[in-house]
Amino acid sequence: MKIVEVFTQDGQLAGAEWLARAEGVHRQLRPNLPKDYAAKMGRVLKDARMALAVKGDTVLGLAVYRWHENTFDGLKFYIDDLVTDEARRSGGVGHTMMAHLEQVAKGLGANGLVLDSGTQRTQAHKFYFREGFVIPSFNFKKSFS
Repeated sequence: MKIVEVFTQDGQLAGAEWLARAEGVHRQLRPNLPKDYAAKMGRVLKDARMALAVKGDTVLGLAVYRWHENTFDGLKFYIDDLVTDEARRSGGVGHTMMAHLEQVAKGLGANGLVLDSGTQRTQAHKFYFREGFVIPSFNFKKSFS
């Protein structure tokens, strides 16, 4: 297994074929992504990056992440999406992805990783706790609909 960054360090798309291969795995976490996945991800990835765990041409897992500076965290490294293919779970893919994200975050000068996880995702929460995450606060949301 190796990690493939879908973008170069200067923000250029490194391989559209990887983006296409990632779609099926990504939809396991986000089934409501629009039909035009490439267009949606093109918009999202203007301000974010994507890393894939791959074996050969097969995507085993992926992470969408971004960073910005704020008044509380300093440089905040935020993981939008983290998913391992359902058929590959508990095989070290998530741990490998987290190790990669930690290296990227440290290289940027961030002091930690941050993510949100739906309250129903109890299996994911067990994984996050094993990876050293804690729950430091509540996340509040107000929808406009």
